[in-house]
Parts: sequence; structure tokens; C-alpha cells
Amino acid sequence: MTTKKEIIENETCPAQGLLKLLSGKWKPEIFRLAVEAPLRFSSLLRQIEGSNKQTLSVALRELEEVSLLEKIVIKQKPLHIEYNLTEKGKLLIPVFKQLEILG
Repeated sequence: MTTKKEIIENETCPAQGLLKLLSGKWKPEIFRLAVEAPLRFSSLLRQIEGSNKQTLSVALRELEEVSLLEKIVIKQKPLHIEYNLTEKGKLLIPVFKQLEILG
């Protein structure tokens, strides 16, 4: 079985790897929102029109797996989870903004 990491490492063009990291339903939108502020699941459901719990949780998990987002449990009452950009994710902000300008 081929892992996502192996697929990305086998790319010949660095931009191709980045585009694959952010490809998929809701990932670019989640990344854009994470640039602005920490994310909460319920907030994402409201902000991303047409999203649902299943596809959103898959996209968040995949962004975590490639180390673009980190999941943080906030142990205040009420207990909740936030998603923040990792250092790797923050490094991609200028590239992502350039892609937005071109689009």
C-alpha cells in the first residue's frame, strides 16, 4: 500500500506536492480559515457552506496527518478542540496567498 507521504516524496515538482497536500474537499478553505484564526469544528460547519460533519472531519484529519494542522484540546469548561496551523503550515502561507492572487 502506498502512503500519502510516499506519493508526495515521489513528486518531481515541489509545487505538485503542495497542491496534493491541499487538494480535496474543503482543505483549501480550511487552510485559508486557519491562517486567519484558530479553528473550531462547529464554527467550520457554519462557515463552510455545504460542508457536513463527515467530510469536514476527514479533511481535518488529513491536514493533521501531513502536519499542516495540529489538534489542541482546550481543557477549560466547556471542553473543546481547536485546530491551529503548525510551523510547516505557517511556512506555506506566502505560497498559498500567491495561489489566491493568481486564481
